[in-house]
Amino acid sequence: MPEHHQRLMALRHVASQISNDEDIEALFRDLVRGAVQQGGWDLGSVMSIDLAHGYGLVITRFETSMLPQHVEDRWELATSPSLIALQTNEPVYIRDALESTQFPGYRREAHERGYRTVLVLPMASRDTEGRPMVLTVASRTVRDVGEDDLTFMSTVVHLGAIAVERAHRQRAQAMAHERLQRTLEAQRALLADVLAGGSLDQLTTSLGELIGRPVLVIDFLANQWHASSSPVPAQMDAAAWTRWLSGAQGRELGGTVRDALQRYRQTRLDVPLLPPGRQSGQATVSAAIEPLTVDDDLVGALLTFGADALSDLQQLLLESARFALSVQLMRSVVRFRFETRTLTELFFEIVERRWRDEDDVLGRARRLGVALDAPLRMMVVDYPDQRARGDAADAGRAAGHLSLESHSTVELLARQLNVPMHIVTVGGGLVCLVPQDGSTDDAALARLARRMSDALARSLGREPIVVMSDVCEGLEPLAREWERCWRMIRVARKFGRSGPLDMPGLGPLPMLMGAADSSDVHGFVDGTIGKLVEHDRQSGSPYLETLAEYLRSGCRSQPCADAMGLHVTTLRYRLARIQELFGIDVETPERRFAAELAIHLHTLTNGGARGGHP
Repeated sequence: MPEHHQRLMALRHVASQISNDEDIEALFRDLVRGAVQQGGWDLGSVMSIDLAHGYGLVITRFETSMLPQHVEDRWELATSPSLIALQTNEPVYIRDALESTQFPGYRREAHERGYRTVLVLPMASRDTEGRPMVLTVASRTVRDVGEDDLTFMSTVVHLGAIAVERAHRQRAQAMAHERLQRTLEAQRALLADVLAGGSLDQLTTSLGELIGRPVLVIDFLANQWHASSSPVPAQMDAAAWTRWLSGAQGRELGGTVRDALQRYRQTRLDVPLLPPGRQSGQATVSAAIEPLTVDDDLVGALLTFGADALSDLQQLLLESARFALSVQLMRSVVRFRFETRTLTELFFEIVERRWRDEDDVLGRARRLGVALDAPLRMMVVDYPDQRARGDAADAGRAAGHLSLESHSTVELLARQLNVPMHIVTVGGGLVCLVPQDGSTDDAALARLARRMSDALARSLGREPIVVMSDVCEGLEPLAREWERCWRMIRVARKFGRSGPLDMPGLGPLPMLMGAADSSDVHGFVDGTIGKLVEHDRQSGSPYLETLAEYLRSGCRSQPCADAMGLHVTTLRYRLARIQELFGIDVETPERRFAAELAIHLHTLTNGGARGGHP
């Protein structure tokens, strides 16, 4: 058989020998065996070149001799021709390793293992760790290597490189498929936990383990933080991280994250971390932030710590986690809305006196955890008018979102101050029912009122009105205290007051408003200035304003004219018309007092209210 035909058959044999190998390690073994056997060599090896550490590492060997021998698997590149082969991308031929002085390592091993000629060929492929490789073959006798031999061995190496690259692709596909399967299994596990009623702590821990980095879930509704692990374990262990989140810095982080999502539309945030008990040594860790929404309302946030971007599979898993966490938070939202609606309906049934059976109402309240037949106090919170902060079309949605946010804020403050309470959500504010069992003193309630006003002002834009009722027990006293608190709120609105308020701070105005609701007072106001008010309403005349300013000026014409920007003659003409048309004369002290009281009561009963209860 001609020599070139033998070489072609040898190449065919090598190709068939390595073509069926899917495992890279087995492929290397078959490649070395084929190169040695079909090329007429006695031994061979595949070596990875670790350029970073300056060593060549033998991956696999093959030799025809079965005698046990000492072999070296780690070579310094300084004593190996492998580096030269890689740098020149050409084979390195050592005709007689026993005589060569250029590579002392090969000379020493040639004496130990009894080989003479060495051929080192660079491979156009890499090992499983991405390192370059060379194929080395050796003969026990001195052998002349011609052009045909080099071509044959280079072709063998090229076939091996093709097979290695194919194996790498197959391995990468298998690993990608395995990662995809793990991701899908993780998705199924997350959804199964949600459907089984798993806790947010459990979901957060599972998510952190699945994506391989610390995560933090912030529940804005419950004001709770759920962490998988510390983002800076060298500075904070898990316990210290939990304490950090439960303190003031954690609450500040919650507000920062909310602002980043709502106001600035950020997707990444640098979180400054100061370990507890330290005044310096602050670290900053980067985190990606994702909103968690229910019905387009922001109810939570997911923070993923780490500066590097997530892979596609990690991102897919994160999207599934967002859905799972949103479903979990949706349960809290639904439960909150149901409990709030139920308690709110019961509360207004009481304060509007629509109940028939008092025992039935008390029983329903007890099932909701509220003891109305025991002493309690009300803290009524009235929000600032949200229409002043934005479009009127957004007022309804803003009110619903503020109810969730304010409810959770007040609940958190009450827990911090150890004040037990039941929170009722009403149209424009909150009603906090505080049991008076002796465990809560007036000073604690005053501190809570101030803290509530300050905390809510940050989300509402302005301080709300917070009023405190007297102690009441039973349904009718509760309704009366609600009416008294509502009168105080109307007075505060009228005169631009906000923050915590009490009866002495507002003076006699709430008492006057209570009296103004009687039919006798309405008759007095109508009989005194009723016609004047109706005339102004129909014609737009300024008679009521003129009369009120004249009385405030002590019935002195010039100061009144100056205050209104009128000529004194015009003022006197208006006063004459008021007396002529409506019979109102304020020249005597008794009539002046009657007119001034009627105007004041009219203002209290008709001005400053937004319409309806808070």
